[in-house]
Amino acid sequence: MNIDILDSGKNKVGDVELDPSIFGTEVKKGLLHDMVVSQMASRRAGTKSTKFRHEVRGGGAKPWAQKGTGRARAGSKRSPIFRGGGVTFAPKPRDYSFKLPKKARAAALRCALSAKITDKAVMIIDKFELSEPKTKQAVAALSALELAGKTLIVLDEPNKNVALGFRNIPSVKLIHAQGVNVYDLLYADHVLMTEESLAAIQERLKK
Repeated sequence: MNIDILDSGKNKVGDVELDPSIFGTEVKKGLLHDMVVSQMASRRAGTKSTKFRHEVRGGGAKPWAQKGTGRARAGSKRSPIFRGGGVTFAPKPRDYSFKLPKKARAAALRCALSAKITDKAVMIIDKFELSEPKTKQAVAALSALELAGKTLIVLDEPNKNVALGFRNIPSVKLIHAQGVNVYDLLYADHVLMTEESLAAIQERLKK
């Protein structure tokens, strides 16, 4: 399984072999779903907090007499039935994150990469650089490669000009090879990788 290597003008300059154990695996939607849920759960702040009835200030006195008023019995204004009272089953700060087994996470990443290759949404470029940290240059680079929509750019190492050039483009996300993950791959319409970042990903996921 080979894929073309392109230059900044979308001209073929070579090709590279893709590891079939990484880019040719069966796409398991259930596994991808579990991985995305895990990633999204880990991003939740978990800071929501309200008060139980015992935490609400006041309410020590009985609101009205037990009998003779014609009203329902009430022992405290802190009860959830009153405005300003406590909350039934009040949410408290908690950690929503959970992790899939290491092998399952690796398998999910292989599935996501295979899905993108099947959809012909992966483009390999020999190198990706900007002479200046300008958004105008970044937009021109994407236009030359005919990339539109949500684009994930995977680099092998940090590049200041590229990072600054693309940071103001909301449809583009820039990550490094070691940070490639299922959610970002599935969210993107196009995945642009350098030849070096592809090699790093294959080395990382090699069985």
